[in-house]
Amino acid sequence: MQASSEFQELRRRYRSWAFPVTVAFLLWYLLYVILSGFARGFMGTKLFGNINVALIFGILQFVSTFLIAWLYARHADRKLDPLSDKLRGEIEGATHE
Repeated sequence: MQASSEFQELRRRYRSWAFPVTVAFLLWYLLYVILSGFARGFMGTKLFGNINVALIFGILQFVSTFLIAWLYARHADRKLDPLSDKLRGEIEGATHE
């Protein structure tokens, strides 16, 4: 089954979404860490009240995590699940024959 064109297509669809998003998120996270360590003045800039840039960046880390999870669920529903369901059906049908 792993050598089938459908399985390879499933892997390609997964990787073409997961790898770029993972790299983008890691870069975004590293930007936050680097700015926190080396741009303390910028990160400490107060935006309003006691809210500073670092706090906004920290909150945006959580927002981006939930956004990525939601986007992945949509991607899986549309692009991965139909193909994986088809493959599963083929595998289960082959084992019950």
